[in-house]
Amino acid sequence: MEGVIGDGWVDVHAHFTTPDYIAKATAGGYGQPDGMRGYPAWSVEDHLRLLDDNLIATAVLSMSSPGVHFGDDAAAVALAREVNMVASTAQDEHPDRFAFFASLPLPDVDASTAELAFAMDVLGAKGAVVETNAHGVYLGDARMDAVYAELDARRGILFIHPTSPACFEATSLGRPRPMIEFMFDTARAVTDLIVAGVPQRFPRMPIVVPHAGGVLPLLADRIQGFLSLFGDPDQPKPDVHGDLARMYFDLAGDPFPRLVPSLLTIVPRDHVLYGTDYCWTPAPGVAKRLSLIEADSSDWRTSTTSAARALLRAV
Repeated sequence: MEGVIGDGWVDVHAHFTTPDYIAKATAGGYGQPDGMRGYPAWSVEDHLRLLDDNLIATAVLSMSSPGVHFGDDAAAVALAREVNMVASTAQDEHPDRFAFFASLPLPDVDASTAELAFAMDVLGAKGAVVETNAHGVYLGDARMDAVYAELDARRGILFIHPTSPACFEATSLGRPRPMIEFMFDTARAVTDLIVAGVPQRFPRMPIVVPHAGGVLPLLADRIQGFLSLFGDPDQPKPDVHGDLARMYFDLAGDPFPRLVPSLLTIVPRDHVLYGTDYCWTPAPGVAKRLSLIEADSSDWRTSTTSAARALLRAV
């Protein structure tokens, strides 16, 4: 079994919850996060069982939407530290099975840079998870540069996770936002990063985009065309395709069979990573999606695992 696990999948898109986190999120008005019915339960033991059952060697833990900021800066700072300590403990107790991306109390940037430094320098985080927007502050906002500078200095990974867009009341039509809105907010946030020049200005900060990019593979040519034709004539034209090709994209969600061929038109295969979306995707869903990946003629386990291990080692 050791040989199999050592060669097993590396899951860069894995989540956790705690009873206290759920209670605080619910008290903060997020009892039905992003239009979902509630939160999944999680434990280290259940997650280890999931890993073993699916031949997953390592999972990189992160908090999913709605993150840790529910309107109160001080409470968000405390909750970020709390969940980072939970993830760090799982990593310390099972160093071959868990790593983690730190949660940050955004949009409080000063507190976020302090928490990021602590999480990476003391707790051993591999980078940070950031939502596509923090209460309407998108990733290209100049205020976010301070966070990116801290990550860039440490070669830390920026792991993007979608959340509800600021306009979801008008666009979601009462449906759960992860179904459609998450895919478009991912495209919106990554486009904002590129237009703001973030990948160019912080080149030592790897960027991981979730869910095979959502709708980005289908929009990349259109985004590049608009920026080339209608962008500021006095500013350098963003290289949309070049920036996307340097990012990493995970396979969480439902990328097979239709999305992956489009994804591979914008990113090299060695920048594609595996992801389960557990515990928000329950164990049977993880197994079903994995069977679809393994049914593809390509050896995705070898390529995604090699890419993920190289990315995590570089931090």
